[in-house]
Amino acid sequence: MRGRRYLVIGYRGIRYWEILYMRKIKILTSISTYTFIPLYLLLTVFSSSSFAQSTRGLVNDGVDHYLNQNYVDAEVNFKKGAEQSPESFEAKFNLGDAFYKQQKYDEAIKSFQGSLASAKSDMDKANVYYNIGNSLLKSNQLDQSIAAYKESLKLNPDDMEAKYNLSYALQQKKNHQQDQQQNQDDEKKDDQDKNEQDQQNKDQQQDQKDQQQNQQQQPQEQKISKEEAKRILEALKDNEKDLQKELRKIQGQKVKTEKDW
Repeated sequence: MRGRRYLVIGYRGIRYWEILYMRKIKILTSISTYTFIPLYLLLTVFSSSSFAQSTRGLVNDGVDHYLNQNYVDAEVNFKKGAEQSPESFEAKFNLGDAFYKQQKYDEAIKSFQGSLASAKSDMDKANVYYNIGNSLLKSNQLDQSIAAYKESLKLNPDDMEAKYNLSYALQQKKNHQQDQQQNQDDEKKDDQDKNEQDQQNKDQQQDQKDQQQNQQQQPQEQKISKEEAKRILEALKDNEKDLQKELRKIQGQKVKTEKDW
């Protein structure tokens, strides 16, 4: 990896570096002002033949567009290069990069996967799996991205960027699982609170029903009219007069005494 230097730019969460293969010299550079996932961009060098030169020209033009952030035009050139030379690892790999920059992650994954068959070394394959992991991670496919990073590290165990991104993906998965568990706990608590409230409402309704039944069972006070009350009072007075007469009769009688012997 002669000529490799690292330029660390601003990142959030995942680190981003790009590797350019230009005239067989690998140069690390940054493409945009705010990026955070590494990608490897290759500039192909073919043998001197008219066909190879044509494919090389397409790929080189694609790289120029890519460096100028014209990712749509870069996609067109890389796609033409891949169609003209289906065995070109560089054209398919760079096409995946152009798709990635346009947030076409599914297309990027397919293009990276298509480049595997033409990979010339384990390092090339490691870079492919690394970029597949990045695309999957951006698509929120955490389990698949973790598997891709692991494949990359099998082929290149010393890749610190792959280790970092793998660690990040694992932490994201853990956070996601914790969020899911918290949501489940919140839903369970909400259901429990609702059940308790429903039970309280049922108890209150039953209490009201019981009170109504008790009121219905209690004897109602009889209401009488003024005339009826007056009649009862006069009857009581008449009874009292009769009772007094009887008492006077009893008091007026002589009491018999026993005979003296």
